[in-house]
Amino acid sequence: VQLQASGGGLVQAGGSLRLSCQASGRTVSGDALAWFRQTAGDERTFVATITGNGLTIYYAESVEGRFTISRNNAKNAVYLQMNNLKPEDTAIYYCAADHHSIGWEGRRALSSSGEYDSWGQGTLVTVSS
Repeated sequence: VQLQASGGGLVQAGGSLRLSCQASGRTVSGDALAWFRQTAGDERTFVATITGNGLTIYYAESVEGRFTISRNNAKNAVYLQMNNLKPEDTAIYYCAADHHSIGWEGRRALSSSGEYDSWGQGTLVTVSS
């Protein structure tokens, strides 16, 4: 599967952005889909994940209440609505797919980058203060 992330940009603190990730090559309707982010010199960190049926969602504590992950299986896509952005949200955001997800791995597994077998190229989000 190929994942194409888009929607990044420059925004002022308190603003909003909506990231999109379009999958192609096969359906990802059964995959767990996630967003991770990475800043220079740091490891890729978990942001949010959603299971194939959309019933289970986990967020990193730092984005809980501000970010919303959603998916549209008919469009083979996943989204990340980011509100009340803060300068510390500045990062490259990556979407990822777990083709082997069974839907009830739990938070610990689904928040681990090692769980995911396909990655998009990343989209840069810059939040100015």
